[in-house]
Amino acid sequence: MNLNKAMIIGNLTRDPEIRTTPNGQTVASFSVATNFIWKDQSGQQQKRVEFHNVVVWRKLAEICGQYLKKGSKAYFEGRLQTSDWVGQDGVKRYKTDIVADNMIMLDKPANQSNQSSDGINEAPLPNENNMPTQQTESEPVINIDEPTQTEQDSDNNGEEEIKVENIPF
Repeated sequence: MNLNKAMIIGNLTRDPEIRTTPNGQTVASFSVATNFIWKDQSGQQQKRVEFHNVVVWRKLAEICGQYLKKGSKAYFEGRLQTSDWVGQDGVKRYKTDIVADNMIMLDKPANQSNQSSDGINEAPLPNENNMPTQQTESEPVINIDEPTQTEQDSDNNGEEEIKVENIPF
């Protein structure tokens, strides 16, 4: 049995670079930074940053290009893929990428936050009749609202809700 699985949570170090292959497939590439923190023998906290090359294809590439930017925190899941080539100096070089097939955005969307970048709370701007604005077809709707109590009850089908605090490990 073989397994090639990579999972990381980190921040993008640059905006995704979107390209289209000659056969029409969309590909996005970017780098994600992760931190490793530990205490050395003297008890001092140490920190090491790792940079991971991430490549995503097709629809997920389009989504990453539209919603992610430098500094965005996200979860990526995929596989490791190493490529090699001979440089101009004749030396064989290697590059390892995470080819992601799943992504979860971990930042709150900008329109969901009532706090500005300087930490001052701001009231949302009202529109006519305080109704939500309509989205055009080019703007996909991402619904991150939590389900209502009736939706939760129908989803549970009479089963008791499991809370993270109640898990013993």
